[in-house]
Amino acid sequence: MKYGIAAFPSKKLQDLANSYRKRYDPHYELITPHITLKGPFEADDSEVKAMVKELGNIAKRQKPFRIHATRVSTFTPVTNALYFKIEPSKELLDLHEDLHSDFLGGMPDHPFVPHITIAQKLSDSEHADVYGQLKMAGIDHAETIDRVHLLYQLEDGSWTVFDTFRLSGDEA
Repeated sequence: MKYGIAAFPSKKLQDLANSYRKRYDPHYELITPHITLKGPFEADDSEVKAMVKELGNIAKRQKPFRIHATRVSTFTPVTNALYFKIEPSKELLDLHEDLHSDFLGGMPDHPFVPHITIAQKLSDSEHADVYGQLKMAGIDHAETIDRVHLLYQLEDGSWTVFDTFRLSGDEA
C-alpha cells in the first residue's frame, strides 16, 4: 500500500488554497491542502506497525512548528505547479530530517521545498497567466502546526489519514 506523511494547515489556510485548487488543481478531490513531509512510499502491514511506533517517537522529540506562507511561487521549468511558499524554520527542517532517517527510507530524491500546492498540470500559457495573477494577489499567513499525519492512498487515488501524531518535543 502507498503511504505518505503530511501536515495539514488550519481551515483558514486550507480554504484559501482550495479557492484556487478547485479550478487549477486536478488533485483537488484527492487530498486536502497540505505540506508534504515525506512523499509517497510503499509499505506492508508489518512495516507500517514499526513505522507508527517510530513516528510516535519522532513526535515526542519534535516540537510544534510555525509556518509562514509568504508568497506564491512555481516549480517551473521542472513542472507547471504553483504553490504557497512556506518559509523553512529550524523546527520544520529538523522534523523533515527526522522523518527521513535510514529507518524511514533515507533522504528524499529532491531538496525539501516546504509548500502548499495550489495549482498543477497547467499548460504553459495558463501557468504564466495564473502565476502572474496569484503573484500579485500574494499571501502572508502564519500559524503553528502541532501534529503530523501518516496517510494512505485508497484505490480511487484519494488520500486519507491512517494515524495522527501530536508533536510535543517532550524528549528533545
